[in-house]
Amino acid sequence: MRILLVTEQREGKWNKVGFETLVAAQQIASQTQGTLSGVVMGKGVAALADELAAYQLDEVLLIEHDLLGQYTPDGFSIALGQVIGPTQPDLVLLPHSYQVRDFAPKLAASLGKGMIGDSIGYRYENGQLVFVRQMFQGRTVADVVFAGQPPWVASFQAGAFRADLAVKHAGGKAPIKPVAVRLEAGQIRTKPLELFREARQAVDLTQAPVLVSIGRGIKAPENIPMAEKLAKLLGGEVAASRPICDEGWLPMDRQIGSSGQTVMPKLYLALGISGAIQHVVGMKGARTIAAINTDHRAPIFEVADYGVVGDLFEVVPAMIEELEKSKAS
Repeated sequence: MRILLVTEQREGKWNKVGFETLVAAQQIASQTQGTLSGVVMGKGVAALADELAAYQLDEVLLIEHDLLGQYTPDGFSIALGQVIGPTQPDLVLLPHSYQVRDFAPKLAASLGKGMIGDSIGYRYENGQLVFVRQMFQGRTVADVVFAGQPPWVASFQAGAFRADLAVKHAGGKAPIKPVAVRLEAGQIRTKPLELFREARQAVDLTQAPVLVSIGRGIKAPENIPMAEKLAKLLGGEVAASRPICDEGWLPMDRQIGSSGQTVMPKLYLALGISGAIQHVVGMKGARTIAAINTDHRAPIFEVADYGVVGDLFEVVPAMIEELEKSKAS
């Protein structure tokens, strides 16, 4: 199987979800005994192509053009269409980012193909790729396969794979091949404006190595400083389930789940969180999940690696005390 991986960058900086999709692409290439080509697209992005070449790919295709310096759905879909034609991949893989959601359906339509978007995983069985997608806000999943001939276009949800599992070349780098594309200003029907940026007080929880997340079990906003102290001692950030943010106890940028942020920290510590599926879909990719809850039947224990059935107001102070002792010694 010939796989074309489309990475994503903005202003010369990677969107790390692209490396999560790289892991999926490497696994599929290995299972199908296929080839893997990576695409870096933009203007002045040769250094990024060199970074990507350090990973286990057969080649890196470098697409540079003045009209690709700023993202537009027309520019990106036209450029990729010109690459897909001669390279003839079987599968075009992309990270399911906001940008990809914008242009990938247009790309698939221009190829006369369908698209399987926002998958959480895949299986390779009987010589066929089966993609797994969540439905009804994660309450159930569906197996989806492509009908018709390739190329097929698919994207993986953020958090579906661990970026740190991306395999690098044992020695040397993949060859970098510049690819010329034909683009004219008249083909770009939208004018890029200033990039949207979060407010200063917003926090990107996806970058935190440790998250201490609170749910209804925290009982009152006056108890949140306890969780904040624990997070600080662990070198992490405080997060929350939706009810906490809906109540205004923490800002919405702290929310984890299907309507909040999707995270993959090294440690996710859930305090008083029941584990509704809408919350779990946002944190199930954490490397280690620990939960404290008084209800031994709480769904959070089904995904937790470690669980404590107990009162968080007894357990957390004890944890804080031990952490303070270890830092003082």
